[in-house]
Amino acid sequence: MNIQMIRNIMCQLALLTGMIPSLSAQEQVLVEAESFKNTGGWVIDQQAYPVLQSSYLMAHGMGRPVADAVTQVQFPKAGSYHLWVKTKDWAPFPKGPGKFEVWLNGKAVGGTFGESGIAGWKWYDGGQVKVDQVQSELRLKDLSGFNGRCDALYFTSGSAAPPQDSAGMAQLRKKLLKLGDSPAQEGPFDLVVVGGGMAGTCAAIQASRLGLKVALVQDRPVLGGNNSSEVRVHLMGDIDKNYYPKLGRIVRELDNGDPGNGDPEAKSYGDKRKSDIVKAERNLSLFLNTYVYQVEKERNHIKAVIGRNTITNKETKISGIYFSDCTGDGTVGYLAGAEYRMGRESRDETGESFAPEKADNFTLGTSNLWASLPTDSVTEFPETPWALPFTDEYHIDEEKSDWQWETGFGNFNTITQAEEIRDHNLRAIYGNWSYLKHHKTEKYGKRQLAWVAYIGGKRESRRLIGDHVLTQMDIIEGKMYPDATATATWTIDLHFPQEKNALYFPGEEFFASTKHIKVAPYTIPYRCLYSKNIDNLFMAGRDISTTHVAFGSTRVMRTCGMMGEVVGMAASIAKKHSTTPRGVYQDYLKELVSMAQDGEEFQLNPEPKEKR
Repeated sequence: MNIQMIRNIMCQLALLTGMIPSLSAQEQVLVEAESFKNTGGWVIDQQAYPVLQSSYLMAHGMGRPVADAVTQVQFPKAGSYHLWVKTKDWAPFPKGPGKFEVWLNGKAVGGTFGESGIAGWKWYDGGQVKVDQVQSELRLKDLSGFNGRCDALYFTSGSAAPPQDSAGMAQLRKKLLKLGDSPAQEGPFDLVVVGGGMAGTCAAIQASRLGLKVALVQDRPVLGGNNSSEVRVHLMGDIDKNYYPKLGRIVRELDNGDPGNGDPEAKSYGDKRKSDIVKAERNLSLFLNTYVYQVEKERNHIKAVIGRNTITNKETKISGIYFSDCTGDGTVGYLAGAEYRMGRESRDETGESFAPEKADNFTLGTSNLWASLPTDSVTEFPETPWALPFTDEYHIDEEKSDWQWETGFGNFNTITQAEEIRDHNLRAIYGNWSYLKHHKTEKYGKRQLAWVAYIGGKRESRRLIGDHVLTQMDIIEGKMYPDATATATWTIDLHFPQEKNALYFPGEEFFASTKHIKVAPYTIPYRCLYSKNIDNLFMAGRDISTTHVAFGSTRVMRTCGMMGEVVGMAASIAKKHSTTPRGVYQDYLKELVSMAQDGEEFQLNPEPKEKR
């Protein structure tokens, strides 16, 4: 008998006598809340994905408890398990309202969760629970309707808490959910478009219609981004003042009319219209609920993106020749190491009169719109001691919101603190509405919150740097570069905290003002639509190559959609000639402009349709 055999026998004897613990002997069950078979009235939220690397369930009932989320859990065997629940008190001022219970086989277990008074996501100890049935029913029971949230539940025959860090959780998730080491493979595609807002959807459709094999990857269940039923921002920017007749046709096709901002009727924003148009494209593969969190590349060339399904947690690797970052946050570019800017440049750096004297982290904010509707009888709304406080001296006397309800003017990071921004907006909305219901009963007694956005409508985050950075002077002077493409018409529209709101909520502003600087129609150079240092990366939408000041004009959605159309055209030319996005500019610009002109004779500097 050799020494190794002796050691093995000794270890087995030690395990039998209880001398040392066996981790492998522990029974472990991980339930990701977003994977519940029936989510009931709870919604799936992925706004904290850059931080949590996971989505979660949230009880978004606008003050009215939502229906239970229910699923079935398969335990390895009956017995005693220790329960851990990953949740967050989202408004610990001093204690938040997001209360919920966990029910196992018809009985509440572990106490009440979501009102700890402690900020941040963490695993909470639910104590010992007895599991009598191997196949068990698990429920999340909302107690308030005020945005209680649950990321995951963990049952273990041991007692140790699961990992608090996202990297450790990723390993545990992969092991217990049996996700495997290798993601599913999709592709190769000619063009992989990440981001399904107006820019990304238009880019994908355009490229598909020009014969490319296209993947469109979106992290939400619907297309449209800010112009979806989840966010409900109407489309702005003109397409009929275009220098190039072909641009804007797909934007117009997706346009469902103008319901305004925050319309309580979800169908007004045309989710089905957008989905039907995309699904009708033969060359286009749609990947919904897929959050891209990793990029594979060689040197400065992207080979693939890896996304995780926000419901099942299954991973997919999508390979391609060209990629277009239409995420708004510049996620693909950031992961690939693209040059980017975030915040405001200084006046000395850009020469822009509207730029601040010193560079800073100030960005335009995020809106969560809301609307109320009349009711036949008086309705109640709870007091909200955890929300922002409103008084006779300061409150907002409105039956519905508009764009001004906005948070994130440099006091929050619009990417890593997207959840906190949304939550701050909710504290403002609920606090103000509670004041109106209790102190202006004659006007608001017979009204009820009909809709509150739980997905934030972002304005600004990263801007990826291209071969040209659009500036205030380009816009004001109406410079017509040889690579002029999409025409923009929106004002230079730079938001800032409303003065009165800042007086009452310093550092916690949630209401904005702006000063519109009118501009004549101008063109966005094609060089703003591809990365300076990642050689096969296009971009369209909020993350194109501009200064902060110029971004104030380019960011509206019809304009972003036309950028997407240009990217689709450029990708088809790049594929045809086996070149890069930059190569299209250097060698095939005439072909790109001719395509945008719908076959009209190329003109290096076409005359504008109306006087500047």
